[in-house]
Amino acid sequence: MIHFSAADLGAKQNYKFLTGAVSPRPIAWITTQNKESGIVNLAPFSFFTVVSSDLPYVLIATTRKNGQKKDTANNLSQTKEGVIHVVDENVLHQMNETAANLKPDESELALINLPTVKSHSVTPPGLVDPLIRLEVRLQQEISLPDDNGNIVSDLFILKVLDYYFAEKIFDVTKEYILSEKLRPVARLAGNNYSLFGEVLTLIRPQ
Repeated sequence: MIHFSAADLGAKQNYKFLTGAVSPRPIAWITTQNKESGIVNLAPFSFFTVVSSDLPYVLIATTRKNGQKKDTANNLSQTKEGVIHVVDENVLHQMNETAANLKPDESELALINLPTVKSHSVTPPGLVDPLIRLEVRLQQEISLPDDNGNIVSDLFILKVLDYYFAEKIFDVTKEYILSEKLRPVARLAGNNYSLFGEVLTLIRPQ
C-alpha cells in the first residue's frame, strides 16, 4: 500500500485523495434565493448525504474560497430554505453549466433552458425536469475551522419538508423509488461522473 499522512498534505492533495476515495457521491442540485435581491441561485454539491431517516435530515457541505461563503451558503444562512434536486442523466449537462462561478447578482437559471415551478413549503422555486426534488428547511448550520481558526467549510443539516417524485420512477404500491428508471448520476474525482450501471442485491444477515 502507498501511504500518506494527511497532516503532511496540502489542501489540493487532500481534495484529490478524498474525492477519489469517497466516490461515487450523489449530487445535490439546489435552488436557494437571495433574501434582499430575490435572485435565485442554482448550484450542484457532491458533499451531500442522508444523516437521519427517523427525522428526514440531509446534509450538504459547502467549502469556502478565500474565506468567503458561497452564494448557496449565504442564502441558506439567511433564508433557511432551499430545494434539492437529484441529478439524473437527462439534466447532467445543464447541472454542469450551473457549476460556473457567477456574481451574487447573477442567476445560474439564465445559463440553462429549464422551466421552474412554485414550491409548496418554501420560497425558492424548483426545477421541473429533474425526476426527484426535495423542499428543505435549515435545521442546523455548522462552521468548520482549520487549525488556525479560519472557517474553511460550512455544513448545513436540512430537514426535508416535501418530496416530489416523477411518476415513471415511483412504484406507488410498494412506495419504492425505481433506481433503474431514475438513473441517478454520481460524482467521481476531477471532472468525472458515473452513470447508472449494474445493480447487485445482497440480503442482510439477521
